[in-house]
Amino acid sequence: MGKKNGEALIIVESPTKTHTLGRLLGGKYKLMASVGHVRDLPVKELGVDIENGFAPTYVTIKGKDKILAQLSRAAAAADMVYLAPDPDREGEAIAWHVAQAIEQPDEKVQRITFDEITKRGVEQALAHPRNIDMNLFESQQARRILDRLVGYKISPLLWKKVQRGLSAGRVQSVAVRLICEREAEIRAFKPEEYWSIDAEAQGPTPPPFKMALAQIKGEKARIPNKAEADGILEAVGKGPFSVDKIEKKDVRRNPAPPFITSTLQQDAARKLHFTAKRTMSVAQRLYEGAEINGEHVGLITYMRTDSTRIAGEALDMARDYIKGNYAPDYLPEKANVYKTKKAAQDAHEAIRPTDVTITPQGLAGKIEPDQLHLYELIWKRFIACQMTSALFEQTRVEATPANRDYMFVATGQVQRFNGFLTLYEEGVDEEENGAGKDRLPPLSVGDALKVLSIAGNQHFTQPPPRFTEATLVRDLERLGIGRPSTYASIISVIQDKKYVTKDKGRFAPTELGDVTNQLLVESFPKILDVGFTAQMEENLDEVEEGKVDWHKLLSEFYKDFEATLAQASKTMRSVKAEETDIVCDKCGAKMVIRRGRNGKFLACSAFPKCRNARNLEGSTNGAAPGASEISGASDNSDASSLSSSSIAPTPAPPPQILDEKCPNCGKNLIVKMGRNGRFAACPGYPKCKHAEAVKTGVKCPRQGCDGDLVERFSAKKNATFYSCNRYPKCKTIVSDKPVAKTTCEKCGYPFLVVDSKSETPALRCPAKGCSFKRAA
Repeated sequence: MGKKNGEALIIVESPTKTHTLGRLLGGKYKLMASVGHVRDLPVKELGVDIENGFAPTYVTIKGKDKILAQLSRAAAAADMVYLAPDPDREGEAIAWHVAQAIEQPDEKVQRITFDEITKRGVEQALAHPRNIDMNLFESQQARRILDRLVGYKISPLLWKKVQRGLSAGRVQSVAVRLICEREAEIRAFKPEEYWSIDAEAQGPTPPPFKMALAQIKGEKARIPNKAEADGILEAVGKGPFSVDKIEKKDVRRNPAPPFITSTLQQDAARKLHFTAKRTMSVAQRLYEGAEINGEHVGLITYMRTDSTRIAGEALDMARDYIKGNYAPDYLPEKANVYKTKKAAQDAHEAIRPTDVTITPQGLAGKIEPDQLHLYELIWKRFIACQMTSALFEQTRVEATPANRDYMFVATGQVQRFNGFLTLYEEGVDEEENGAGKDRLPPLSVGDALKVLSIAGNQHFTQPPPRFTEATLVRDLERLGIGRPSTYASIISVIQDKKYVTKDKGRFAPTELGDVTNQLLVESFPKILDVGFTAQMEENLDEVEEGKVDWHKLLSEFYKDFEATLAQASKTMRSVKAEETDIVCDKCGAKMVIRRGRNGKFLACSAFPKCRNARNLEGSTNGAAPGASEISGASDNSDASSLSSSSIAPTPAPPPQILDEKCPNCGKNLIVKMGRNGRFAACPGYPKCKHAEAVKTGVKCPRQGCDGDLVERFSAKKNATFYSCNRYPKCKTIVSDKPVAKTTCEKCGYPFLVVDSKSETPALRCPAKGCSFKRAA
């Protein structure tokens, strides 16, 4: 097992993992968690010495001093320290930073990894410890520095040219570009009319079936308008048709390979409507484990992988399960082996159940619903990947009317054997059609087909569809942008930054995203180039493989980047202010459209002499800005270069109506936005000027105080918080949103709060020392 004479310490990433390992190891080891990363580049400065080989400056992450002190004391007292964060480049970086912080001799500190948190997996890991993989760590470090250089150098330029608070990212900006360019295709798309001619025919035996005009005089049928369609209908007549040719062939449909990170995200989006972020959070919990029949066990292998490789013992498990639960025809003679794509790292297996005998049915009621749904997807896909192919008979029928210039075709298929489809079928995107799956009746060459109906149908070509999470992940992977483990965070960031919005499951750029993308593509064409980004990912992978020196990689990148940045600082257009013909009603100067944190607004061009500002009719929130927003926007020299379409107002959503009444006039209060965040106001303004803080419905928890917790906004921290409305008499403050009608089930605290750090909707207890948490 690798244990020395005294106590050995195992340091993992997650507190949840310590519980799982504790059950598996039976108290033989001391288990502690780093709770994620412990050190990183500083928040408020670049933290990279460009002149000295891009040397990074690492600082302890806020709140991690106490954890590192505890880890250091435990490491000093232990005979052996095993670093066991997740088995990927981020995990390797955590291991390296922990090793630096605990300051123990190299021979005392070892790295272990396990792809599955099971007794077998953990014992194998402890039996094969190793040194920290410096290539893997340096690959993570190079990515982190590269992203820091791009983000910290370009973002201030966007603050100056567009609005404060924006960010650019080496990968996120390219993802936004894909969405913007798809939207541009949709906007530029001009539908073209075309017609099809479809007939319903019936042979000697039922059922009736559909045929479509396929050829005219031996050429593919192209019918541009109704006039030509009508002419063809007249020439074809009303039948009958004669069967000229029948082609039949067997078609095998093979099972899909086991899940990798990207395909798991895609199928979870299609079938479960999970976001990529939600999928990864649920998968993390399945990996870390749950208590099943009195034993705490990890349920799936590590969920960040791009390899379809399956361990031999796992293949045997799957084949034994199929043999014991299905007819012999469902088990192929040999195990199905799937080829991993060339760019895959192959460090970990595919995503699979750790034990196939733990079926989804057996887990019902024992794990959370989200976990059960995702586990079922993973379990079924894995078992199905080792089953036999499905077999179909595909038929194509060609038939002609009396006028043999026209040829009609029907295609169909009959399932002869369902194979793996008895258990699992891969999801498809909405834009993929399922043509050619109709069942046809028995037919023979020379059969006469009665035409039950025939008609022309008008169609219009359709623009390319907007991206869904599944299709965006698919294209990011296809183009080599980012890596599957980063897709969830990329998709979250571009939405959080308001560069894109998601409506009915599909992404569209916001006006802010469109404008920012235009500026970045103009000024940083290489950084925003898909091919360059993909090549950089390959170069970073080569650092991981020990083929490329990370210093050289960054040096070559920065030489061009520095020159481009200097040029962009001089030439990038400013879009902070847009001229209008509206006259300021206070001083007579022209009003301009500016952007603030709450959207667009009208402001006087004579600022700061005149501070007049008002709502832009049709803005997204209807809120007037504060003076601080006006002062943040001053450069309007290039406003005229924007097209009128780029500043078209968007419809305002209806105001949020509260249950509370105005104490002056009795009307229901509504929520408005101001310079200091949201507030409740009377809709009768300006006749009634009553305004107050938005209440949470939760009483102040301080003993002896009968106040209410209300919503506040800190401009300094750009964050919402919650405090007692009796301030300054009562100074109670809660950082996360209190939830009415909740109570801590562990300590009895009078309310729970929204857990802002959880990747899935969750509530937690805000009481000091209480760790209670549950799903929202």
